[in-house]
Amino acid sequence: MGDALEWIDRLVAATNAHDIEALVDCFAEDYVNVMPAHPPRGFGGREQVRKNWSTFFATIPDISVRVLRRSLDGDTLWTEWEMIGTRRDGTAHRMCGVILFGVVADRAKWARFYLEPVDEHSGDADELVRNLTVERS
Repeated sequence: MGDALEWIDRLVAATNAHDIEALVDCFAEDYVNVMPAHPPRGFGGREQVRKNWSTFFATIPDISVRVLRRSLDGDTLWTEWEMIGTRRDGTAHRMCGVILFGVVADRAKWARFYLEPVDEHSGDADELVRNLTVERS
């Protein structure tokens, strides 16, 4: 499974080079992306990977990614990501979070995706707890 660590380096390099073919080649044809916090956003197939990243490259021309931490646990590669760039309209783009990958035969077979846009204005911990615990009618 050491190949998974080489695989993540290849994925990051392809992404930062904006090489869509090399990026898509990092994923299996039957790749499955699950987004537990947003179930309807999950998808399957490398063509959706192509569509997603083609849009990122077109709309955030300086986009770059970093894997801040990575760890293998059995057949699962745990990665912590930071994605930054500037949209064409001049606004900042920043996402952070965790992605778990299953890498088989040098391609991602599946992922559990917990990457989210950074929200600098959502309030402090007390406000979050209040918002999460208020009863809804």
